[in-house]
Formats: sequence, structure tokens, C-alpha cells
Amino acid sequence: SGTGKELLSRAIHNLSNRQDKPFVIVNCGALPDTLLESELFGYKAGAFTDAKRDKPGRFTLADKGTIFLDEIGDVSSALQMKLLRVLQDHTYEPLGSVQSQISEARVIAATNKNLSRLVEEGKFRRDLYYRLNVVRIEVPPLRQRKEDIPLLVRHFINKFNKLKGKEITDVSPKTSNILMNHDYPGNIRELENVIEHVFALSSESIIKPRHLPNELVGAGSMPFEMDYKSLDQLEKQFISNVLEQNSWNRARTAKVLGIHKTTLYRKIRKLGIELPAMDGRSRPSK
Repeated sequence: SGTGKELLSRAIHNLSNRQDKPFVIVNCGALPDTLLESELFGYKAGAFTDAKRDKPGRFTLADKGTIFLDEIGDVSSALQMKLLRVLQDHTYEPLGSVQSQISEARVIAATNKNLSRLVEEGKFRRDLYYRLNVVRIEVPPLRQRKEDIPLLVRHFINKFNKLKGKEITDVSPKTSNILMNHDYPGNIRELENVIEHVFALSSESIIKPRHLPNELVGAGSMPFEMDYKSLDQLEKQFISNVLEQNSWNRARTAKVLGIHKTTLYRKIRKLGIELPAMDGRSRPSK
């Protein structure tokens, strides 16, 4: 939770040929089964008490666009069967209807659970799992991609400057150390809350340790303790350390960082990271 699954799915939609069509979000874990079914497939007037007129479901609203089913691992077995039919036949029936409707929505599903394990435990349909598992993207937790922290901190500072009307520009060296040392069990959502907390307390242009939540300041030892002057310098040092640990092999370093090689090359150029004359493959560095 909190890794940015919805943001990633929205990016997929916006970069596709469906970008001018609807993007519809359904949190499957937030609704009871009966209500979730009516939300997904809609209902006809008279289907149940107080159903005084037809209501279109989310699959109808997402027609020719994208429907994002968040927390798909929380769906019951009965509803899993109905979702399987939509994915296989592209048809569904609203509650109280005897006529099938066609769905041309693209489905993106997300979960913070291990679906393959739930399949083995008999808690998730195997056929639905394979139908969903066509293109799989794993979003690692923030603790496994700490090189993203400086970029995210800068993004949230810009965001809250606009929302709160403040002019915070950077973080102090000690604050950088604290932010890099924390493991963020709440992932990106937790980091965003930390920065929002800072904006509620600070009227200074530089974020200092005293502006951070107490649980971060008392996090213990700081393995990243260095004299950083900016977020860029922090990111530069972090990537340089990983490059050195991997004998300056860019392909291996990119894999460790969880980013594409072209993204690593771009960061090396942007941050001015100096490479040795020979890289990790014993060839002259470009």
C-alpha cells in the first residue's frame, strides 16, 4: 500500500490510445460484496428496495476506456466468477437484468497481496489469476528504491508550496540523512504525509530535523550520515555509491536500483557523476 499503484495505472491510461476515454477507479477492498457488485455492473429499476431507476455500473462508465480495480485480492469467490466472465467474454448483466451488456473497457488490477499464494491457498480463483496476469508490473516498496527519495521530496515540496502558499526550497544536510535512513513502512504515502507535516509546522525556507515527525527524528543510527548541501547532491552520492559497489557496471547498477539503463544514464549526465576510465566490463568508459 502507498507505492503509487493508482498513479502508475493512470499513467498507463494517459499514455495509451484510450487517453481521451474515461478512467474509472474502483477500490474493491472498501466495499461489501453486494454493494461492490452493483457498483461494478450497475442495476435496473426494481432490482431491490429503493432501486427506483436504472444506475449504470463502473464497467459501463469505463466503456472503451480503462477501469482500475484496486485491491483485487479482497474480492470474494462469488464475485471473482463474475469478473472472470467479463474478462473472458466481455459481457456482464446488471442486477435485476436478464439481458447481457458488452464491455469494451481495458482492465488494470492491483493488489498489495501475493495472489499466487492466495491461489495455492484456495482463496483466489486460479483461472481469474491467469486471466489477469497478462502483463505484470511489480512496484517495489520505497525502502527498496531509496534513490527515488530526493526526487519525491522535491516533488512534494513543489506540490505543497503551491497548495499552502509557502516558499520552502530545500532540506538541510541532517534532514536529508534522516529521510534517507527511514524505511517508510507506509511507502510514498508516508513520505508525502511527512512533508505535509513539515509544511504545517515550518515557516522557514529550509526543512530542518525539528520540523520532522518525532518518529523519524528518533529513528536511530544514520548510515547515510554525510555533509549534503542539496537533494541533488544526496541523489548523486547515493547513485555513485551503488555504481562503485557494482564495479561501475551500469547495467548491473540499474538492475540493483530498479530503474532502466537509459534512466540511469540520464541521471549520470544530469548529476555530473564522474565515471572511471574503465567500467565494470573492463572496457573504456563512454
